[in-house]
Amino acid sequence: MSWSVLDEEGFSRCCRLLVQQSQSLRDGWSWEPGQGSAEGYLRKTTLRTAAFTSRPEREPEGSGAAPEQHTAPGRAEEPSQSDLAAPAASGDADDLTGAEDDGADEDDWVCRAPAESSSRVLQYEYHVLYSCSYSVPVLYFRAFTLEGRSLSLDEVWSCVPPQYRARLQQSPWNTITQQEHPLLGQPFFLVHPCRTDELMRPVMQAAQQQLRWVNYVVTWLSMVGPLVGLEMPLSYAALSPQSPTATAAEQEPSEA
Repeated sequence: MSWSVLDEEGFSRCCRLLVQQSQSLRDGWSWEPGQGSAEGYLRKTTLRTAAFTSRPEREPEGSGAAPEQHTAPGRAEEPSQSDLAAPAASGDADDLTGAEDDGADEDDWVCRAPAESSSRVLQYEYHVLYSCSYSVPVLYFRAFTLEGRSLSLDEVWSCVPPQYRARLQQSPWNTITQQEHPLLGQPFFLVHPCRTDELMRPVMQAAQQQLRWVNYVVTWLSMVGPLVGLEMPLSYAALSPQSPTATAAEQEPSEA
């Protein structure tokens, strides 16, 4: 099998090592076994400060503004139609170099520099699962305000760092989208795995040529995580099967 993809055994090994390193770093990753299934997933919950600019919603003629819906993090509810709406595609002027758009069609919530807008604290929950279809890990996540309201897909897109947003929105359904969590049956956002093989190929080929082992999951997360506010500390780069933590890490992932 190509080094740019991962089998289930390799995924499990990488996850065990990541959890072990996370425990020493107090970074918050844990392993969650699937209910009634041999499968499981990595999980991390964190708070993130985002800067938003909010524009007033337009009211339909002859009616008042619709009340804001609130969804608690622990509840499974069907996503609203607005949650499933695709983000606005970038204009024709935005080429593959990721040029910024002219701001003529901004989202209702737009991430800006803190000096131009107020900050809002959000709770993010990240899950890493294995995709048998693509033979790669997949990053699922959801985000809430501290009042418990789930962010819509448009709002999630508005939080993507500006240097990535214009380029990614040229093909939004191949990057960040929304679908049902395969183990929990609840609506989650995800970073689509269709280009993970392409992303990881040069990294893994270089490691193979140098006879150097790298943790596939850690390396992949360090590249895709920043798109959705997930940062991996540089301390993870020291992790290898020969490290002092490797023996203990080969045990089953701990359940936090």
